[in-house]
Amino acid sequence: MTYCVGIKLDAGLVFLSDSRTNAGVDHISTFRKMIVYERPDDRFMVLLTAGNLSISQSVREILQVEQLKDEGAEPITIWNARSMFDACRVLGQAVRRVYDRDAQSLQHAGVEFNISLIFGGQIKGEGMRLFSVYSAGNFIEATSETPYFQIGESKYGKPVLDRVITPETPLDEAAKCALVSMDSTMKSNLSVGPPLDLVVYDANRYATDKLVSIDMANPYYRMLHSSWGQKLREVFDALEDPVWDDAHTDTPLRVASSMNKPLKKITRPEEKLI
Repeated sequence: MTYCVGIKLDAGLVFLSDSRTNAGVDHISTFRKMIVYERPDDRFMVLLTAGNLSISQSVREILQVEQLKDEGAEPITIWNARSMFDACRVLGQAVRRVYDRDAQSLQHAGVEFNISLIFGGQIKGEGMRLFSVYSAGNFIEATSETPYFQIGESKYGKPVLDRVITPETPLDEAAKCALVSMDSTMKSNLSVGPPLDLVVYDANRYATDKLVSIDMANPYYRMLHSSWGQKLREVFDALEDPVWDDAHTDTPLRVASSMNKPLKKITRPEEKLI
């Protein structure tokens, strides 16, 4: 399993991925799920992958040389595409090419063609863009209402993103939020694990020096992991325990309403209990 998140903000982009592919008592494997495509002063792109590892690796290799041939136009690659939309079309075609080559054989072996990707960045001449790409090669784009995408084991890390992330969120705060989201996921699911790859991209730079691989010995991550758990406990302890009537509180658990009563079957004495 895996967990990856990409966030699009007014100030830039944040990408975070784990690197665990197998988890068991005696078998843990790690493979990088992030790759950065960078040509300074021209384009900066990041690809995150989840799903079947062999499919993901094939897509990444084919993407390096894949060409999208529109009728009457120069072939488009990720390196000459004039927009992130066209670059994402090239990625989608790479996914379909691997599907055409491998899907039938995988199906015969009882393996589902399973891949999902996050692809984002900026090409000179347009703004930053972020896409979620599906196993059919189709994709959707992030908006101001939906400024982030997750792939893999997403449910544990989603609540903190929903509460914190907006397009106006500063980059460092968004990176912190992504790491808390990852920490929450690793706490609840052993199939997601380190090392973590984090990239933070400032808008209109077309390059970044904010790229780090994080293991469990990383001092910032250790601080975040322990502080987040401690602060959650403190907030939980500060909440009032349930009170069943309004005699001594303004926030009773039980209120006078028939809609708030569960159904209850009362057994008559003459009825036999089975």
